[in-house]
Amino acid sequence: MFLKTLIAAAGVAAALAAPAAACPDWRGAPYFGQIQLSAGFQPDPYVRNITAGGTNTLTGCLGQNWAGFVTTRPDFDLYWNGTSSQLTIAVESYADAVLLVNAPDGTWFYNDDYRGTNPAITIRNPQQGLYDIWIGSYDGSRRNPGRLIFTEYNY
Repeated sequence: MFLKTLIAAAGVAAALAAPAAACPDWRGAPYFGQIQLSAGFQPDPYVRNITAGGTNTLTGCLGQNWAGFVTTRPDFDLYWNGTSSQLTIAVESYADAVLLVNAPDGTWFYNDDYRGTNPAITIRNPQQGLYDIWIGSYDGSRRNPGRLIFTEYNY
């Protein structure tokens, strides 16, 4: 009986010690590539085909309770140069997509439903540097075709 209790206790301890869910990590290589854009870029908008979705919940990540699921690595990297009054990053997809962006200074931006179920983030006076971008899904679905859009105009 003692052995069964010891084995059961060990199993409970192992379950409690399981690693936490994976959260976004800006250090990973992006799945869908990268681009360098400068203020005044043409053509505007710049559009890239992507796939929205992920299996890692955002709940509890980054000190926030954002809804949705993303991959651990970024989906896309934007290297931004120049001075502009605004930069909008948007996603168009038939899925209920979510958008997560890590700015050059480490600030996180999140949006779920900007236009219907499509997310967008407008950054005023964007800093120069690397923007890591995750295109997830609200419900954890994967392989959802979509378009990633960058524009300096109102979206």
